[in-house]
Amino acid sequence: MPHRVERTDPDGVDFGWVMQVTFVATIVAGAPLVAALSTTTTLPTWGARAAFAVRVGAVVWFVTALLAYAYARRQVDT
Repeated sequence: MPHRVERTDPDGVDFGWVMQVTFVATIVAGAPLVAALSTTTTLPTWGARAAFAVRVGAVVWFVTALLAYAYARRQVDT
């Protein structure tokens, strides 16, 4: 039986929660968005496809992180 995971009660924003939510939400929202946007762009090589996915994914990751942090910050304030 593995040891029980410790719990914390952080003061302010729980950045672990923000990172976990950002990771999951970016995959859930980002993968379909990258796939949809790639249909309107000519991507002739695998390198072009990878670069496109990284560029779009970075924007999705950044926006998702800001939204998750803002949500967590608002929950702490209330």
